[in-house]
Amino acid sequence: MHLLIVNTEKSWRGGERQTLHNAVGFMQQGVLVELLCRTGAPLVSKARAAGIQVHEVGGNITTFWWIARHAAKYDLIQAQTAKAQTAAVITKPFHGRPVVYTRRVNFVPRGWLTRLKYKKTDCVVAISCSVKGVLEVFGIHNVHVIYDVVVPRELNKQRAVDAFTKLNVAGKKVVATIAALDHDKDPFTMVEAIKKLSLLRSDFVFLHFGDGPLKKQVQQRIDELGLHDRYILMGFVADVEDLFSLLDLFCISSREEGLCSSVLDAFAYHVPVVSTNAGGLAELVDGRGFLCEVGDFEGIALGIDQILESPSAFNVLKDAAYRYVVSQHSLQTTTKQYLDLFRLLIDGADKHDSLT
Repeated sequence: MHLLIVNTEKSWRGGERQTLHNAVGFMQQGVLVELLCRTGAPLVSKARAAGIQVHEVGGNITTFWWIARHAAKYDLIQAQTAKAQTAAVITKPFHGRPVVYTRRVNFVPRGWLTRLKYKKTDCVVAISCSVKGVLEVFGIHNVHVIYDVVVPRELNKQRAVDAFTKLNVAGKKVVATIAALDHDKDPFTMVEAIKKLSLLRSDFVFLHFGDGPLKKQVQQRIDELGLHDRYILMGFVADVEDLFSLLDLFCISSREEGLCSSVLDAFAYHVPVVSTNAGGLAELVDGRGFLCEVGDFEGIALGIDQILESPSAFNVLKDAAYRYVVSQHSLQTTTKQYLDLFRLLIDGADKHDSLT
């Protein structure tokens, strides 16, 4: 089997990390894998460091041109983003290969052109039942659920110690989120929650890892609420998972979420979770963490306070979360599900070719 995986995003977020996990998993099973990526994107260097062949393109037009010209030599194309799906589908008359799109976002698609694009996609993989449900409402039914992967690694605890020492948080509980500063992640609800929490206790600091277009407005609200020494915007931090080694709690305030790789990380590293019930978070966190309604800053504050006050009371949830993530989100489990699906599609394409 010879696969082309397409992800031309410039950033390094959960989807790009999952793209790399997929590629590595396929390669470990003896599959020949190549990636098509945006020139200079972090995924390029990380994939090459993992021994994966990478092709670089400069933008949307060159992506279309490259796929149209070269994709016929592959057995299947896995599109990891909506833009990649568009490029793979539109150029299908030139390459004739099956296209699988892995969808990670939870909002409802719109428009007849989008509907047509999905119908021309041979199979859609949803990373949660919630994402599948959204697609079915839109009228797309060739959807398989294959969960995202968590690949635990040995954490560099000293790196976390050094970071926390610089922040002068000794003796404080450390609560954190890893989330872009954008509308979908709803950072303003998180800020309000931390303000509410500060009225309940003073023995904590909140660290927000991530960047985005709302950074200036979020910082302004932090300052307005007098949280400048309590709520710290950390920006993008490479290998941020190392910080899980010293976290007391992980929190996410998303209003839309396909699943959430960072919650999977928290589960894998035995860190308790407080989360909204947005999209796939509901099925992921229910019974394994503290769930709140979207926008419920008071509920988020209460959940954080309860866990910080009596962490041992939540050990059962943490243990359940760890067992779940190890069994359902392992690289081996997800890789097998993808490859079984790919083989069915490739065999079907070969039979169609033989008949024509």
